[in-house]
Amino acid sequence: MNIFQWLRYGPWLAQVVVTRRCNLKCGYCTEYDRTSDPVPYDELASRLAKLAELRAWAVCLTGGEPTMHPRLPDLVAEMKRLGFKRRMMITNGWRLTPALIDALNGAGLTDMQISVDGVTPNRVTAKTLKPLRKKLELLAEKATFKVVMSGVIGSAPPEEALEVVDFAKAHGFTPRILLIHDENGQSQLSHEELSAYDEAKRRIGDRANEAFGYRGKMIESGEAPFKCRSGSRYLYIDEFGSVHWCYQTRESFSKDPPRLHLRGPSRTVRHAEDLQCAVYHRLRPNRLRDGPVALAAGPY
Repeated sequence: MNIFQWLRYGPWLAQVVVTRRCNLKCGYCTEYDRTSDPVPYDELASRLAKLAELRAWAVCLTGGEPTMHPRLPDLVAEMKRLGFKRRMMITNGWRLTPALIDALNGAGLTDMQISVDGVTPNRVTAKTLKPLRKKLELLAEKATFKVVMSGVIGSAPPEEALEVVDFAKAHGFTPRILLIHDENGQSQLSHEELSAYDEAKRRIGDRANEAFGYRGKMIESGEAPFKCRSGSRYLYIDEFGSVHWCYQTRESFSKDPPRLHLRGPSRTVRHAEDLQCAVYHRLRPNRLRDGPVALAAGPY
């Protein structure tokens, strides 16, 4: 693939599942289990090498809970060796320690994303400020990488998301506001939650209008102001090495077609025409499903 083909069709971001296991059991989450073993390091290194062949600009390690992988810092170091410009990960924060933060600093992590669902644990989620506060303060003190901390509306009283946003700003993190969605990428928001969402955006400022404010436009009009380019600009690689458009559409694109696979040298997404096909023959409008306020999720 030459540079002009890459500029038109090449992947900007690839999410790579390193383990499906998670240490938490959030009631809304469908992306984890409690029993899976971590993906072996050598298999993940091979998948990263394939993504480097495609000139992926950024790679994000995800799960499950990535900190449950015993060689997480080694994976980040391999991402740096392969030349990815952004070396990212998502975590719930519970397993952060001074030693792990130092190891991630040294390995070359550039970005960490933590979503905090509220302030006080409830029957849906324990991923809240009260139990995480010391871990987050430690992260603010020691991390040399960028930390994006997201308040989340949908699993706790909506006003708690505002306290999360304020905490993120006070500790030097980049604040975001997210909306809980189901396994199909859909959300239902009450009027109180919509009001909290608007207030959170006000507190965050211009940064809250990411991707030209697509969430707000979807809430207002029922359709996103873009078509999804997952499968080309964005890739989702599951724990088995299969490539999907994204997690929410894994059932509609869950087979292992010969050219959209990262397990063997003859079954690799590596040709410009494959990515061109993904762009022009699989462009999918982001539309809302039934319900007065539903939000289709994207990779961001």
